[in-house]
Amino acid sequence: MEWRRLNGQRISQPLLNAVEETIRREQAEGYRLKVCIGTDSQVIGDEVHFATVIVFLREKRGGFMFISNDKMVRKMTLRERMILEVGRSVEVAYSLCHLLDEYDVELEVHADINTDPNFESNTALKEAMGYILSMGFVFKAKPDAFASSCCADKVI
Repeated sequence: MEWRRLNGQRISQPLLNAVEETIRREQAEGYRLKVCIGTDSQVIGDEVHFATVIVFLREKRGGFMFISNDKMVRKMTLRERMILEVGRSVEVAYSLCHLLDEYDVELEVHADINTDPNFESNTALKEAMGYILSMGFVFKAKPDAFASSCCADKVI
């Protein structure tokens, strides 16, 4: 995955190094951090466009994010797309979790899945929640899943 900042600046170093450097800098400036990871997708023609974000929240001081965009040509059900989104988020969370533990940074994985059964995305809620929780991560769904439903949604 290739990563960039919201301003478009490409992150050229490996993700683990960029995240560690970011955590060190923010903690040196006195900020307590929380990291929220989420993915959203959108079907555009016969392509599925994905955006995965790593949101760094400074306690009571705003935040910023790293962004990765990807697309694939593939027909899939909504349920399959939701699980793919969660899989991408879990993959990133898993690659960072030991580093975040080392620096005592909270981690949440956000799923762009509605908890209201009247919404179609709810069909994937149980699988997504089970997947994320079984990996040992804190799970958030709509309306609390801002990393996926707001941040990633804006950068697809």
